Amino acid sequence: MAVSIFSRKTDLFYLVFFCIHLVVMFNVDLVSLYPDWMKQKYMLDLRKWQVATYKDQFFVSPPAWFTLYTYLELLYHVPFCLWAIPALKNNDPRVPIQLLIYALETGITTITCIADYMSWTVISRAEINQLHTLYVPYLAISVFMGVDMVARLNAVVAGARPPPTVAGKKTR
Repeated sequence: MAVSIFSRKTDLFYLVFFCIHLVVMFNVDLVSLYPDWMKQKYMLDLRKWQVATYKDQFFVSPPAWFTLYTYLELLYHVPFCLWAIPALKNNDPRVPIQLLIYALETGITTITCIADYMSWTVISRAEINQLHTLYVPYLAISVFMGVDMVARLNAVVAGARPPPTVAGKKTR
Protein backbone atom coordinates (compact mmCIF):
# COMPACT_ATOMS: atom_id res chain seq x y z
CA MET A 1 0.00 0.00 0.00
CA ALA A 2 1.29 3.46 -0.91
CA VAL A 3 2.41 5.78 1.87
CA SER A 4 -0.16 8.55 2.36
CA ILE A 5 0.64 11.94 0.84
CA PHE A 6 -0.17 13.45 4.25
CA SER A 7 2.78 11.64 5.81
CA ARG A 8 5.08 12.86 3.00
CA LYS A 9 5.11 16.58 3.81
CA THR A 10 7.52 17.64 1.07
CA ASP A 11 5.52 15.77 -1.57
CA LEU A 12 2.34 17.34 -0.19
CA PHE A 13 3.97 20.76 -0.61
CA TYR A 14 4.85 19.91 -4.23
CA LEU A 15 1.31 18.65 -4.89
CA VAL A 16 -0.21 21.90 -3.56
CA PHE A 17 2.34 23.91 -5.57
CA PHE A 18 1.42 22.13 -8.82
CA CYS A 19 -2.31 22.63 -8.16
CA ILE A 20 -1.73 26.36 -7.64
CA HIS A 21 0.63 26.52 -10.62
CA LEU A 22 -2.09 25.08 -12.90
CA VAL A 23 -4.56 27.74 -11.79
CA VAL A 24 -2.01 30.54 -12.30
CA MET A 25 -1.01 29.26 -15.73
CA PHE A 26 -4.58 29.00 -17.03
CA ASN A 27 -5.71 32.32 -15.56
CA VAL A 28 -2.62 34.54 -15.97
CA ASP A 29 0.41 33.14 -17.78
CA LEU A 30 -1.27 31.53 -20.80
CA VAL A 31 -3.94 34.17 -21.45
CA SER A 32 -1.85 35.80 -24.20
CA LEU A 33 -2.11 32.55 -26.20
CA TYR A 34 -5.91 32.34 -26.01
CA PRO A 35 -8.17 33.45 -28.84
CA ASP A 36 -10.16 36.57 -27.89
CA TRP A 37 -13.36 34.63 -27.26
CA MET A 38 -11.61 32.59 -24.52
CA LYS A 39 -10.21 35.59 -22.65
CA GLN A 40 -12.50 36.18 -19.71
CA LYS A 41 -12.72 39.64 -18.15
CA TYR A 42 -11.33 38.39 -14.82
CA MET A 43 -8.26 36.99 -16.65
CA LEU A 44 -7.55 40.33 -18.29
CA ASP A 45 -8.16 42.07 -14.96
CA LEU A 46 -5.65 39.76 -13.25
CA ARG A 47 -3.03 40.58 -15.86
CA LYS A 48 -3.75 44.31 -15.51
CA TRP A 49 -3.41 43.95 -11.75
CA GLN A 50 -0.07 42.14 -12.18
CA VAL A 51 1.25 44.93 -14.40
CA ALA A 52 -0.07 47.65 -12.07
CA THR A 53 1.20 45.96 -8.90
CA TYR A 54 4.53 44.56 -10.09
CA LYS A 55 5.24 46.71 -13.18
CA ASP A 56 5.87 43.37 -14.92
CA GLN A 57 7.01 44.36 -18.40
CA PHE A 58 6.87 40.74 -19.57
CA PHE A 59 3.10 41.27 -19.73
CA VAL A 60 3.39 44.70 -21.37
CA SER A 61 5.95 44.12 -24.12
CA PRO A 62 7.25 40.55 -23.94
CA PRO A 63 10.54 39.73 -25.66
CA ALA A 64 10.44 36.90 -28.21
CA TRP A 65 12.03 34.43 -25.81
CA PHE A 66 9.31 35.12 -23.21
CA THR A 67 6.68 34.10 -25.75
CA LEU A 68 8.67 30.90 -26.26
CA TYR A 69 8.63 30.35 -22.48
CA THR A 70 4.85 30.85 -22.52
CA TYR A 71 4.52 28.10 -25.11
CA LEU A 72 6.83 25.96 -22.97
CA GLU A 73 4.39 26.41 -20.10
CA LEU A 74 1.52 25.33 -22.34
CA LEU A 75 3.29 22.35 -23.91
CA TYR A 76 5.36 21.14 -20.95
CA HIS A 77 4.19 22.60 -17.63
CA VAL A 78 0.47 21.97 -18.13
CA PRO A 79 0.81 18.28 -19.08
CA PHE A 80 3.53 17.83 -16.49
CA CYS A 81 1.38 19.26 -13.68
CA LEU A 82 -1.52 17.06 -14.77
CA TRP A 83 0.81 14.05 -14.50
CA ALA A 84 2.61 15.16 -11.31
CA ILE A 85 -0.48 15.74 -9.16
CA PRO A 86 -1.70 12.11 -9.19
CA ALA A 87 1.89 10.80 -9.36
CA LEU A 88 2.76 12.62 -6.13
CA LYS A 89 -0.48 11.52 -4.49
CA ASN A 90 0.23 7.88 -5.42
CA ASN A 91 3.97 8.00 -4.59
CA ASP A 92 4.91 7.08 -8.16
CA PRO A 93 8.55 5.91 -8.31
CA ARG A 94 9.13 8.09 -11.40
CA VAL A 95 8.56 11.28 -9.38
CA PRO A 96 12.23 12.03 -8.55
CA ILE A 97 13.53 11.96 -12.13
CA GLN A 98 10.52 13.82 -13.52
CA LEU A 99 10.57 16.50 -10.82
CA LEU A 100 14.33 16.93 -11.29
CA ILE A 101 13.78 17.66 -14.99
CA TYR A 102 10.96 20.07 -14.12
CA ALA A 103 13.10 21.78 -11.46
CA LEU A 104 16.01 22.28 -13.86
CA GLU A 105 13.80 23.66 -16.63
CA THR A 106 11.90 25.94 -14.26
CA GLY A 107 15.07 27.15 -12.57
CA ILE A 108 16.70 28.04 -15.89
CA THR A 109 13.65 29.84 -17.29
CA THR A 110 12.98 31.69 -14.03
CA ILE A 111 16.59 32.86 -13.62
CA THR A 112 16.45 34.08 -17.23
CA CYS A 113 13.42 36.21 -16.37
CA ILE A 114 15.12 37.54 -13.23
CA ALA A 115 18.33 38.40 -15.11
CA ASP A 116 16.31 40.22 -17.75
CA TYR A 117 14.10 42.29 -15.45
CA MET A 118 17.10 43.24 -13.30
CA SER A 119 18.37 45.15 -16.35
CA TRP A 120 15.15 47.07 -16.98
CA THR A 121 15.51 50.83 -16.87
CA VAL A 122 11.81 51.63 -17.37
CA ILE A 123 11.03 50.78 -13.74
CA SER A 124 12.69 51.83 -10.48
CA ARG A 125 14.95 49.76 -8.25
CA ALA A 126 12.07 49.54 -5.73
CA GLU A 127 9.78 48.19 -8.46
CA ILE A 128 12.43 45.64 -9.45
CA ASN A 129 12.59 44.58 -5.80
CA GLN A 130 8.80 44.20 -5.86
CA LEU A 131 9.16 41.93 -8.92
CA HIS A 132 11.51 39.76 -6.88
CA THR A 133 8.55 38.85 -4.64
CA LEU A 134 6.84 37.37 -7.69
CA TYR A 135 9.73 35.54 -9.41
CA VAL A 136 12.25 34.61 -6.69
CA PRO A 137 9.86 32.22 -4.88
CA TYR A 138 9.51 30.21 -8.12
CA LEU A 139 13.30 30.07 -8.35
CA ALA A 140 13.62 29.06 -4.69
CA ILE A 141 11.05 26.29 -5.10
CA SER A 142 12.77 24.96 -8.22
CA VAL A 143 16.19 24.98 -6.52
CA PHE A 144 14.79 23.26 -3.41
CA MET A 145 12.97 20.71 -5.59
CA GLY A 146 16.10 20.06 -7.65
CA VAL A 147 18.28 19.48 -4.59
CA ASP A 148 15.59 17.26 -3.03
CA MET A 149 15.26 15.16 -6.20
CA VAL A 150 19.04 14.77 -6.58
CA ALA A 151 19.19 13.55 -2.96
CA ARG A 152 16.36 11.07 -3.60
CA LEU A 153 17.96 9.80 -6.80
CA ASN A 154 21.37 9.49 -5.12
CA ALA A 155 19.80 7.37 -2.37
CA VAL A 156 18.17 5.10 -4.97
CA VAL A 157 21.37 4.75 -6.99
CA ALA A 158 23.50 4.15 -3.88
CA GLY A 159 21.08 1.44 -2.75
CA ALA A 160 21.12 -0.22 -6.16
CA ARG A 161 24.91 -0.49 -6.44
CA PRO A 162 26.49 -3.89 -6.05
CA PRO A 163 28.83 -4.27 -3.08
CA PRO A 164 32.39 -3.05 -3.73
CA THR A 165 34.97 -5.63 -4.71
CA VAL A 166 38.59 -6.07 -3.77
CA ALA A 167 40.76 -7.77 -6.40
CA GLY A 168 37.68 -9.21 -8.06
CA LYS A 169 36.20 -10.67 -4.84
CA LYS A 170 33.07 -9.43 -3.12
CA THR A 171 33.52 -7.98 0.34
CA ARG A 172 31.06 -8.83 3.06
